[in-house]
Parts: sequence; C-alpha cells; structure tokens
Amino acid sequence: MAAAEHRAERDTTPLAQAAADREDWPATYALLHGRPLGPDGLALLSDAAWWSGRIDESVSARLRAHAAYVAAGDPRGAGLTAWWLADAYRRLGRPAAAAGWLHRAHHDLDGRPDCPEQGLLAWTDTADAEEHHDPAAALAAVRRATRLAVRSGSPDLLALARQAEASLLLAHDRRTEAFALLDAAMGAATAGALGSTVTGRLFSLAPGQALRAGDLRRAAAWSQAAMTWCAGPPSGPAPGPHPFRPLCRVHHLQVLDLRGAWAQAEEAVRLVWQEAGPDTLGAAADASYTLGEIRRRQGRTAEAQRSYARAYGLGRVPQPGLALLRLAQGRPDAALAGLRLALDCQTDPAHDRLGRARLLAALTETTLVLGAHGAAAGAVTELEALAAPDAPLLAAPAAGARGALTGDPAPLRRALALWLDLDVPYEAARVRLLLAAADRANGDETAARHELRAARAAFERLGATPNAARAARRLATS
Repeated sequence: MAAAEHRAERDTTPLAQAAADREDWPATYALLHGRPLGPDGLALLSDAAWWSGRIDESVSARLRAHAAYVAAGDPRGAGLTAWWLADAYRRLGRPAAAAGWLHRAHHDLDGRPDCPEQGLLAWTDTADAEEHHDPAAALAAVRRATRLAVRSGSPDLLALARQAEASLLLAHDRRTEAFALLDAAMGAATAGALGSTVTGRLFSLAPGQALRAGDLRRAAAWSQAAMTWCAGPPSGPAPGPHPFRPLCRVHHLQVLDLRGAWAQAEEAVRLVWQEAGPDTLGAAADASYTLGEIRRRQGRTAEAQRSYARAYGLGRVPQPGLALLRLAQGRPDAALAGLRLALDCQTDPAHDRLGRARLLAALTETTLVLGAHGAAAGAVTELEALAAPDAPLLAAPAAGARGALTGDPAPLRRALALWLDLDVPYEAARVRLLLAAADRANGDETAARHELRAARAAFERLGATPNAARAARRLATS
C-alpha cells in the first residue's frame, strides 16, 4: 500500500469506525466511499454499503477487501471476508459462487483450526449438512461451532451455534431441548447483548423456525420484538434501508394473517415489496403468497390468482392456497394434482412441519370432496403424526381433519378450542361450520344454529365473504 493510502486510511477509518460503532451507516459510508482504503477500510465500507441497501457495492468492496487481505498476508482477515462473500452470494441466489467462496474461506483458514472465524464456517457447515440430509455431519459441525464459541468467549457465535443446534433438534422432534436453546439465543438478542448483524440474523430466523415448528406464541413474541428492533438503530430515527426488515416483517405479517388482522397484514405485504432487495426476494415471495391467501378467503379470486402467480415467479410454490382456490372453483381434480405435486416436492418436511400440516389438511379436504375416503384417512393419519402435544398450531388442524373425516363432534370441539385459544379466528370459524354439520347430523339443531351464528359473525368481521354467505345459507335452511 502506498504511503498516501496508509495516511488516508489512518485519517478516515477511525472516524468511520466510530460512526459504525454507533450504527450510523450513512455517515460511515460517506467517510469511506471513494477513498483509498486498505483491507480493514474496505471491509468496513462493505458493511456500511450493505446496511445502507447498496448490495452490489457491498459485494464489490468485499471482493477488493479479500484481495487486500491476501496481499497483506492476513489469512484470518481473508478467511472472514471469504465467508462474508459466500453468505452474500447465497442470499443473492448464486449458489455456485457461494460454494466457491466458502471453499476459499476454508482454504484461507486452513491450519488455524481454533480461530473464532472457524466458528462461522462451522455454523454454515451445519446448515449445508442439513440441506444435504447428513445429520451426523451437521451435529459434528454445530458441536464444533459451540466449542469455538465457548473457547473464544464470543456471545455472538454462541447464539448462532444455539440457533443452529435448535434447528437440528427440531428436525428430530426434540422440541423441549430445541426451544431451550432458541430461548437462550433470543434472550441475548432481545436484551441487546449481541452485535447488530447477529441480532438481525436471529430475529430473521427464529420466528420462522418457531412458526414452522407449530409454536405460534413464540413466533408472535419474537416477530414483534424483531419489528421493534428494526424500527430503531441501525436505521436511525428516520426510516431508511434496513437489510433485515423485509425478513423480519414477513414473519410478522404471517402472524397477523393467522390472528385475523388482515388489513395490517396487507399493509405489511406492501412494505415487504417496497423494502425487499435482490438478497431478500424470498421474503417478497412469502409476502405475495400470504396476500393470495387473504384474497382467496375474501373471495377476491382474480386478485388471489395474481398474488399466487407473483409468489411463484419469485420462487415460492403457492400451495396449498392455489389448490384450495381450485377447490372453491369446483375443480377438485386440479386441486388434488397440485397438492400431490407439492407434497412430493417438499424437500425437507422435518424442518417445516406447519407447511406439511397445511398441505395435508388441504389434501384431506380435497379428497373428501372427491369421495376418496381412503386417501383422506391416510392424510389424516400423517397429519396426526405431526401433531406434537406442545404444538397446538399442528394439533388443531389434525383434530379438525379427523372430525371432517369421521363426522365425530369430539375432535371438532377439540380443534375449535385449540384455534380459539391460539386466537386464530378464521380457522376457528371454519371448524364451527363442520361442527354445525356434525351437530345437525346428531339431531342437535340448537347447537348447530349456535355454531352457524358464531361462524357467520366471525367471517363477517374478517371480511371472509364466501364463508359468511355459506353460514348464512345454512342458517336460512334450518
């Protein structure tokens, strides 16, 4: 590095580092952009560009930082920078580039097995092993990450290791141990005991983990905490770019959708679309699907189809919503074909039990319409196998499906109680329609009318017009 570059970095980096320490990323960026910088300055510029929403510039600065660390003979700096590049390319949907930079990170850190940077590699290796269905390798990697976190005294790395181990345990249905680890990690995040990047990672991962595992209460609490965090630094007092906000908001809107706050959820969808960048397109896809679900339940068919198409275009299979739309349109065969394909293509159901449960519940409904009671019974059996006692978000659809299959009021009453306790009004009202039919079949017309009136009122409050009309017609014919 030339003397002028040394002088420039000495003059600007401390000021920029001070700005970064107070999470003033626009100031950090302004102090570094366009100046001659060494490897540390370039890495800091990359951070500032990323937090400011300049994704391409962040990657460019990180590439230059890696070359500078290599030239300076700093393998730990090079290895950490290579890891960040692998992470960036993965989020940008460029898996080959991500794999190449992850390999380079391992190469840069080869011979330094105990450095803290190895902990980040182990955290990534855990996720990669899970994706390749290699539980032994995943367990070895996460244990290594935990050892390195403890040895280095890094609360950030320890929280990430706990999150990764919780993912492994949830996949093997060891829920108590998994949530103990997630609770510890999220406790550190909500207490402000972690760095902003790790806090953002946890806030963008843990609510989704909880929801997919069927724990709505944790998902709701953590997603609300995430949105509170996103409203403060590093954005500053005025709204601005925030790389974690779309990821956090999409979990929040999914909770709002379940809780029947559809107007708020719709506004959150629009905000995700505005905020999502090239590295958060998955959030935009999930938001589009959720909007399709709201529109479907409101009877706004054309808008629902457009939302599902947008989700599909962004890489999200729009099931089971699209199948349920086809079923409502009187096309059960098309609905069944879509559900079968989605079930067959679900790559990792152990990590998304709620997604599996929703597909199976829709399959039960569709096969019953088609009169295929054997197929419906098989779907219900699998659905019940997913229903952990401490996961009412999974137990409720299982009980409802069993009641729909058998016409027995008992599982339907259990499903209704679970949905009401979870404060999920749309699903509770749908169960009331089934319960009314079961009560009527058993000769209890008074109970049937009670359920129909409650269902109609709930659907009307939500704006779920088709089901409100269905409940009204059944009341009129009683």
